[in-house]
Amino acid sequence: MMVVKNENDGLLGVDTLLSPNFNERPEAAIVSLLVVHNISLPPGQYGGGYVEQFFTNQLPINDDPFFQEIKDLQVSAHLLIERTGRVVQFVPLHKRAWHAGVSCYQGVPNCNDFSIGIELEGTDVEPYTPEQYAQLVELAIAIQAEFPAITNERIVGHSDIAPSRKTDPGPAFDWGYFYSVLSARQLDREKARQ
Repeated sequence: MMVVKNENDGLLGVDTLLSPNFNERPEAAIVSLLVVHNISLPPGQYGGGYVEQFFTNQLPINDDPFFQEIKDLQVSAHLLIERTGRVVQFVPLHKRAWHAGVSCYQGVPNCNDFSIGIELEGTDVEPYTPEQYAQLVELAIAIQAEFPAITNERIVGHSDIAPSRKTDPGPAFDWGYFYSVLSARQLDREKARQ
């Protein structure tokens, strides 16, 4: 099981690659939302290390024509889950990653202020891997333990907070399966505590 390291706000058992693209959350912010995204660079291609380079402002812009379009963007997510299930942390969980953009959830704007962003390596239309679902469940449990205001109902897609701009994680993401596995793991943990 993943746990948050207190000394540096990282997660045990994941790779860490610090992004410069983050800042402090507003003082009164309560982290209460988990946002699921997808990303692939170049679009529809996996495993080239470009997402890591993008989130650390080191994208080799001549490697693909699409990179010219995004070369000036400065974005990040707290975590990335690759197709293989490898997890990379880019931003400390208590800090404000730049993943949501212009966004609003239940009438509250600027979701970056109060959310954690997890990117799945993928597209809207290609099924995510079993390894990704397994890691997402484990991450959600660890994050909920650290931030109890993130209930299961407050785990949403990027499309839920920016519906006019974003479609991810898309129809390929099986929310029913994710919630059923998450609920089963939570129940197992509760039984283990008794």
